[in-house]
Amino acid sequence: MRLRAIRKTDRGGSFTLAEVLAALLLMAVVIPFAVEAMHIASRAGQVAAAKGEAALLAQRMLNENVVTTNWNQSVQGGTMMQGQHQFRYSLRNEPWTQDPNQNVIMLLSAEVFFNVQNREYSVRMSTLVDSSQPTNGTATASH
Repeated sequence: MRLRAIRKTDRGGSFTLAEVLAALLLMAVVIPFAVEAMHIASRAGQVAAAKGEAALLAQRMLNENVVTTNWNQSVQGGTMMQGQHQFRYSLRNEPWTQDPNQNVIMLLSAEVFFNVQNREYSVRMSTLVDSSQPTNGTATASH
């Protein structure tokens, strides 16, 4: 009976040192990009949420100031809280220069500023308002 030498050609699922080093190098390159991508995606979500709240505030400020005619001052500003965010706002009143033949239409703009991850962003909304004085006459309804 002859005994054969058994050769082990199967590595049994182990990795060589070169394969392990190549995998570590690949992870060292990919992980920083993946972490930065997650950071950017997180910031984009936070900016989108805060921008939606800021747009609602700007629209509300424009509506309230048009209705109450508080827009006659050239610049107004302040801060307000909405949800978990603090917003800084400014309301500007300037002549509308698109039509040189008129002088009663004003451009009313509300700009709302907010910070996300130590960066400042803003939302600006504008509308046109008639600055002519309303008449003091009374309206009558005809039947």
